[in-house]
Amino acid sequence: MNELSLIQKVVVWSLPVLFAITVHEVAHGWVAKRLGDPTAMMMGRLTLNPLKHIDPVGTVVVPIILLMLGGFIFGWAKPVPVTWRNLRNPKRDMAIVALAGPIANLLMALIWALVVKIGMLTIATAPFIGQPLIYMGAAGIFINIALMVLNLLPLPPLDGGRVVSGLLPGPLSYKYDKIEPYGFFILLGLLATGFLSDIMNPPMGALIDLVYSLFSI
Repeated sequence: MNELSLIQKVVVWSLPVLFAITVHEVAHGWVAKRLGDPTAMMMGRLTLNPLKHIDPVGTVVVPIILLMLGGFIFGWAKPVPVTWRNLRNPKRDMAIVALAGPIANLLMALIWALVVKIGMLTIATAPFIGQPLIYMGAAGIFINIALMVLNLLPLPPLDGGRVVSGLLPGPLSYKYDKIEPYGFFILLGLLATGFLSDIMNPPMGALIDLVYSLFSI
């Protein structure tokens, strides 16, 4: 298959990126509702309509610029609001709510792998259908695994940071949470220096290989 042009890359990546970020946020809100907090539902955020979740910079501008530069695809959506006081067991449940997003990304990676498989089965007889499915499915696998691994990094305010906070004893959890105001800047620093790729590439590569092997791709 030929190398994609920039416009083709944007078209191929648009749906996987939108779904990856949108479903990730909806998963947080849905699990929070199940655990006693209806805030996301009351604010209309339990919807797969991407317009409710898009952050113009994090969901559109940053991923497109990074795609143009051929670098690591990185982005974010508007966080789904969670009122921790409404949760039945706030400390534990916040960790569960945080895990919901990465788990949703893993499930979506498996769905996109099925899309690739369908593309492989149809490309010989209908290449105009099979080829786009393969390209889009591969993009979907990559972006969802990338988001899952990124969000599981133990750095507040990422999901992994909230999981660690939920597992730590009270005093240590309080001290650990003080990192949160600086977490985004630490993340940008890791991205700018290339360390973020060094940290993420090994687990991402292993998980992508596992997904491909499960579907014999």
